[in-house]
Amino acid sequence: MEAFIEKFSRKYNLPAADCGRLIGRMARCTFRKGECVVRQGERNPDFYIVSRGIWLGHYFDDGVDVSVWFAAEGEALFSTWGYVENEISRISIEAMCDAELYRISKADLEAFFAESVEAANFGRRLFEQQFLGLENWILSGGAPRAEERYRTLMAESPELLQYVPLKHIASYLWITPQSLSRIRAKLGKKKG
Repeated sequence: MEAFIEKFSRKYNLPAADCGRLIGRMARCTFRKGECVVRQGERNPDFYIVSRGIWLGHYFDDGVDVSVWFAAEGEALFSTWGYVENEISRISIEAMCDAELYRISKADLEAFFAESVEAANFGRRLFEQQFLGLENWILSGGAPRAEERYRTLMAESPELLQYVPLKHIASYLWITPQSLSRIRAKLGKKKG
């Protein structure tokens, strides 16, 4: 079994065999750094699983680029507005490096979920884990110290530093790039 399927199975607490069956119905797509599966203001109801690369969900608000989430190997990504309501996306989903995804249309994914109780439960657990991730991100904004949020992010996804500009990491952590630089410098001194 490929590594990204194992990661997907572990992250979402789903049976590996069901993950493999889903991947078997998905189309492989490749992207170059900077390409998007959807841009803010466009529509895309498809569902994706990252097999390689780092992805950024972000939006522009009065000229300010706000980073909402990152997705790496073995994680799901999709435009919530496109998937749930077939509305235009309020975020852009952008490749931070050359990347590969597996794609399935909403209709085909729902047909998969409708095949059996096990497949329906698979879908329910998948989206429950997405909700937990969102809630953790919201609560991390209230963490008492930005340094703790940064340490947690680096413990969970150290590969972000290789591909994601620091301005996006700072935005995701709800701090300025200057504050992030101070935190990184402080932590660098502690290691040395």
